Amino acid sequence: MRDILSDLEAGDALSDPDPIRRAQSTMRRQLPKRFYEAASVAAVDEGFAVQLDGKPVRTPGRALLALPTEAAAQLVADEFAAQVDNIDPFTMPVLRLVNTAIDGVATDPQAVLEDILRFSSSDLLCYRADSPEKLVERQSEAWDPVLDWARASLSAHFVLAEGVMHVEQPRAAIAALGIHLSQRAEPMRLAALHLMTTLTGSALLALAVEAGELDVEAAWAAAHVDEDWQIEHWGQDSEAIARRSNRKRDMVSAVALLEALKAG
Repeated sequence: MRDILSDLEAGDALSDPDPIRRAQSTMRRQLPKRFYEAASVAAVDEGFAVQLDGKPVRTPGRALLALPTEAAAQLVADEFAAQVDNIDPFTMPVLRLVNTAIDGVATDPQAVLEDILRFSSSDLLCYRADSPEKLVERQSEAWDPVLDWARASLSAHFVLAEGVMHVEQPRAAIAALGIHLSQRAEPMRLAALHLMTTLTGSALLALAVEAGELDVEAAWAAAHVDEDWQIEHWGQDSEAIARRSNRKRDMVSAVALLEALKAG
């Protein structure tokens, strides 16, 4: 399921087991020319559909591209409107996420929910450095409030460990998150939470953002405490900067979709 979701998020409904062949296939494809004048939103039985010159858009799986709220559909329409000469899915993170939800998550939401729970069983926030002291302090400042929130609001008490040795989390904590997630099983909400979890390495950060406990900037900074520490001491190359920028764009788009879904 994780491979399929990753390919859908990248705009490709196929899941070749060989990542090199997947990359080569992507490079061979030419971007389609922009063929429409206007992108708009229209009310339909399924919710709100995205239309190009009055014609409905469909997902790679040929399903109608319809979202539960007008605000959410407008996010996708705006991405189509922003295309210039070609239609580049990599510049359309909300569209890719919605395609993922409709073609992937909706077919088996339980598998996606369980994947998020697997992340929580080895959540980033539970693995702490034992030194240097400044890094330990930064981790505590950024991560402890989220763990406190999970304990107080979700009744989920997580165990901390130093280093990278796996620590078994209490079943009650994972079960509590499972109950919380089961109330958020709508495909698009679940797809956004899954993407936020994979981007940050933390189901707890994703859930805290969805609950309004953290904003996207605070969550992104919390997810990169260790990385930022390394950058301060060793620097960062241009490829890493671009990769992180693209991932943050996807994170911001996932949060924007969650907010737009609430707008209905």
